[in-house]
Amino acid sequence: MSTSQKVVVVTGASQGIGAETVKAFRKLDYRIVATARSIKPSDDANILAVAGDIADPATAQRVISEGVARFGRIDTLVNNAGVFIAKPFTTYTAEDYAKAIAVNVAGFYFITQLAIAEMEKHSSGHVVTVTTTLVDHANSRVPSVLASLTKGGLNAATKSLAIEYAKRGIRANAVSPGVIKSPLHAPETHTMKASLHPMGRMGEMSDIVEAILFLDAAPFITGEILHVDGGQSAGH
Repeated sequence: MSTSQKVVVVTGASQGIGAETVKAFRKLDYRIVATARSIKPSDDANILAVAGDIADPATAQRVISEGVARFGRIDTLVNNAGVFIAKPFTTYTAEDYAKAIAVNVAGFYFITQLAIAEMEKHSSGHVVTVTTTLVDHANSRVPSVLASLTKGGLNAATKSLAIEYAKRGIRANAVSPGVIKSPLHAPETHTMKASLHPMGRMGEMSDIVEAILFLDAAPFITGEILHVDGGQSAGH
């Protein structure tokens, strides 16, 4: 099989932003390695579905090794998988903490390490990670310490990776969303969540997907935390 087509790995790819990201990259003729716990095999020969828990190092290993075996290379990694647990700080449980660390941090760490090792082989690549604007703009109406602890770490890691690999042809960026209309948010909560944004509406999944595609196609941008949040990070 030809290895000239670019290959993107998308985590959390079974629904929501992840599934829309897969569709968008396929329209650009990328080959896709899509992973999530509940992902189903694809009829498209250019989409390899790898089921598994992204927090498990063995899943990361399978995703990258099977992707390279099938398509010959890894060009882009989209770290989309994540959990958001909104609770007052003192009511978080040990289980909440462990889940947030496992998915948001370990789920980023293991697969990014393996993906970058593959990118180094052809001195080119891009890691883009989905975080949250609450890292930069906390809101008393949305308790979010675990999100800030974990996703804030990913913003910092993004900048660190960008600098470490800048001269090796590998870029790292993040997309920092506001509240996005996705299966995670019940319709009855949309009015309240729209009011959190200065623009007066929730974001669409396409807003985040287009930001990911923009960063992937922008070769002189690295270390950027791109806020796609209806103005939240700017103020109120």
